[in-house]
Amino acid sequence: MMRLGVTLFATDRSIAPAQLAREVEARGFASLYFPEHTHIPVSRRTPAPTGDASLAEEYRRTLDPFVALAAAAAVTSRIRLGTGICLIAQRDPIVTAKAVATLDHLSGGRFTFGVGYGWNVEEMESHGVDPRTRRARAREHLQAMERLWADDEASYQGTFVHLEPSWSWPKPVQRPRPTVLVGGAPGAALFEHIAAAADGWIPIGGAGVAAALPELHRAMREAGRDPAGVQVVLFGVHPDREKLDHYASLGATEVVLRLPSGPAEVVLPVLDRYAAFL
Repeated sequence: MMRLGVTLFATDRSIAPAQLAREVEARGFASLYFPEHTHIPVSRRTPAPTGDASLAEEYRRTLDPFVALAAAAAVTSRIRLGTGICLIAQRDPIVTAKAVATLDHLSGGRFTFGVGYGWNVEEMESHGVDPRTRRARAREHLQAMERLWADDEASYQGTFVHLEPSWSWPKPVQRPRPTVLVGGAPGAALFEHIAAAADGWIPIGGAGVAAALPELHRAMREAGRDPAGVQVVLFGVHPDREKLDHYASLGATEVVLRLPSGPAEVVLPVLDRYAAFL
């Protein structure tokens, strides 16, 4: 059965993560996801991904997702808690592996690691990341993190990551790793990455998903994996019944509904409307 979750840009002006998590779990949703932006350079050299002339204020006020999800984990026991998405090319992989493992440990194995390559060129450059190599860097970061999660003495040697044999605990509760979902527009390179190193795809919305699924399934088969096992989590959806029925017919694993970034009095009525779809 297709699950329903929610996502919200958690900011210093929005409903608190712990309060939202309680309300999400109480209504019977399956998951709660928070996005990531470390900062937003003032330059608009990179256009807004929404197509708007200006970038919404919530982008510049985003809370750290791991801290916010830890607050959510502390007051819940059932819902899955995810990054939607974590910009792993911009993050130190050793520090991030520790944060992921700690959150999975503290939540009792409820963490979902949604990752992506990033879209904001200025933001990447502030982190010393060449946008032209961000995909290769993201892949290496994920591979190095997997070694830290799985191995008692972890090591990794790549172009961007050099990790001598090292100890790092805690290990994640989920073995051999937390669920990993990769975001991005459909294409052969993305699907090859998912088939080689991830558990599923987390596209924004459902446009083009039906046409892309055969290519994703083909990539899974070519990697020696069962296409039936790949997760497809449609992210940031504004729902209606027809749309949700269509996504269910495609075999979507989960649909994550977008809540407005605002205080409780704005968010909770929308959450109640969404609960009618459960």
